[in-house]
Amino acid sequence: MHTFTVWAPAASAVSLVLESGSFEVPRGDGGWWELEVAEAGHGTSYAFSVDGSEPMPDPRSPWQPDGVHGFSRVFDSSLYEWADAGWAGRDVRGAVFYELHLGTFTPEGTLKAAAEHLDYLVALGVEVVSLMPVAAFPGRHGWGYDGVDLYAVHEPYGGPLELQRFVDRCHAVGLAVCLDVVYNHLGPSGNYLDAFGPYFTDKHTTPWGPAVNLDDDGCSEVRRWICDNALRWFREFHIDALRLDAVHALADDSPQHLLAQLSSETAELSASLGRPLGLVAESDLNDPRMVEPVSSGGLGMTAQWSDDFHHALHTLLTGERAGYYVDFGDPGVFAKTLTQVFLHDGSYSTFRGQDWGRPVDPERHSGWEFLAYTSNHDQVGNRALGDRPALTPGQLAIGAALVLTSPYTPMLFMGEEWGASTPWRYFTDHTEPELAQAVREGRRREFSAHGWDAEEIPDPQDPETWRSSVLDWTELDESPHAELLRWYRDLIALRARDEDLRNDRLSSVDVTYADSWFVVRRGALRVIVNLDDTETVVPLAAAPAYQVMAFGDAAVVTEGVRLAGHGVALFAG
Repeated sequence: MHTFTVWAPAASAVSLVLESGSFEVPRGDGGWWELEVAEAGHGTSYAFSVDGSEPMPDPRSPWQPDGVHGFSRVFDSSLYEWADAGWAGRDVRGAVFYELHLGTFTPEGTLKAAAEHLDYLVALGVEVVSLMPVAAFPGRHGWGYDGVDLYAVHEPYGGPLELQRFVDRCHAVGLAVCLDVVYNHLGPSGNYLDAFGPYFTDKHTTPWGPAVNLDDDGCSEVRRWICDNALRWFREFHIDALRLDAVHALADDSPQHLLAQLSSETAELSASLGRPLGLVAESDLNDPRMVEPVSSGGLGMTAQWSDDFHHALHTLLTGERAGYYVDFGDPGVFAKTLTQVFLHDGSYSTFRGQDWGRPVDPERHSGWEFLAYTSNHDQVGNRALGDRPALTPGQLAIGAALVLTSPYTPMLFMGEEWGASTPWRYFTDHTEPELAQAVREGRRREFSAHGWDAEEIPDPQDPETWRSSVLDWTELDESPHAELLRWYRDLIALRARDEDLRNDRLSSVDVTYADSWFVVRRGALRVIVNLDDTETVVPLAAAPAYQVMAFGDAAVVTEGVRLAGHGVALFAG
């Protein structure tokens, strides 16, 4: 027996469509329609017809085995027998994140195949596996940010049961799981929500069109649709944290912002389940209110991504200054983002053409409330060619050292730990010819405006664009990949055992620098960096006691520490 429910407040009639026929659904309260079917249960295929429409997937469909245009299917999440009763959960603040895309992490592109690499991640020192979106999206291959069935798990990845198994296996080896969810927009293909109710509003506009309805007529049930989705991942799939995509695009003028509501409800569920649950925001606002408690007027996020830190480090290593990198590149800018999180904390942003952000209070805010990284899916995939930064092994080692010895929560993007040579490109798999062509032309038009030859831009619809983005695991044992991988492992291990590196206070970081070198002090540990490609002596007021580790030649000399070009060394004392 199964009870089918759907919210369609303006409908005159709703029908449930099963393989055995079509059944009229009685109207209930609050715009809800409900019908109990004795012979239905786990595995039953169904769809809804609203006012005589063609059958459409359930807005809360838990399973879309035939894609985003197909029938929904009942999924009984309680049938899975979990083996993680001993899993106490993990506070993700301060943990080592590893962002991966299931479709390119392995050649198979499935949850099952990804699970075969969990021992590798444990050996690397990863503590949180951060999955890019798994919600059902059009076609087989894509980034997942154009999902439309937010309650379902993309079938080519393995579907909902395989996600449960994956999380269970992660917990068995001590890994927490963070899941990327997208509530700020939905993809254009397979999006049937308008036929059911006011899921969108013209009251606000976003880069994707009308905003998700968070503060207009009918918003209460739309907000419930989002919050229930988040809580379901925690409760039924044992997810440990959610990464919330582009929360600055959640247009909400309600007395209580959606994020504050979600934070409060997550805290209640956490107390009920007896394990930590995290909410990690991607925000462009540079506003520490994002991670401040709801009780004091904040939005209650556990942590947020810190793009200013990325931009400052990226420009320091690459020399790039175009677009949103325009205000970055100076060593002093990096020093500020390493100690104060944001460059733009009320200062003028040239890229935005206005003052931007608010300052972080080092006495009030923990460094672990902000994620630091040398790259992520956006910073690689949104480049014209999807190319990873063209850096020397030494520069990659410098980036790793500055992230993993920072006072922030570190995050790696899959493959960076061995300097993967594979790009990570923007790819789609739309079946509608008009949409496929629009995506193709839009991508080329965007980068042609920045001086790129349109023919150089990879076609998102070409299967080769996806295939070229799949990690090449055979590189791990080759030079210089193997050396870089050892460096990452050693850094993460050092971070795990060194109390100074586990200090999350922003005031615990001291930075001195010149144009070509950096010295970052964390308690008794000094991270010494040569940004130049030739040998440099970094001056020190007092000689260190001993070398902890180094990438490239390093030696204590009378004037300080001599480092090879693009060298980095950690010294004690």
